[in-house]
Amino acid sequence: METKFTKKQLFLRAEKRVKDIKGFYVHLTIYCIIIPIIIYANLTFEPHFHWFWFSVYGWGSGLLIHWLSVFGFKLLGIGKDWEEKKIKKYMEEQNRNN
Repeated sequence: METKFTKKQLFLRAEKRVKDIKGFYVHLTIYCIIIPIIIYANLTFEPHFHWFWFSVYGWGSGLLIHWLSVFGFKLLGIGKDWEEKKIKKYMEEQNRNN
């Protein structure tokens, strides 16, 4: 039971992947521009309380989750291909046991 994709399906998957990667890089760029502005504003107007850390860690954790959804799980070996391989493996095991 082998999955075959048409050229259109392959193109659509590749197009979605490129959009996902582009979205992450846009998110990262905005983070790298805005966070220094927030730090500057905090240290200029209220240097005694460093509230910028809330933004750095809060937004940074969202950026990490975005990275994991685009690249991370694939690096860990967990992704759409992994799911398809596991399903195929379990179906083959069931066929052998019957």
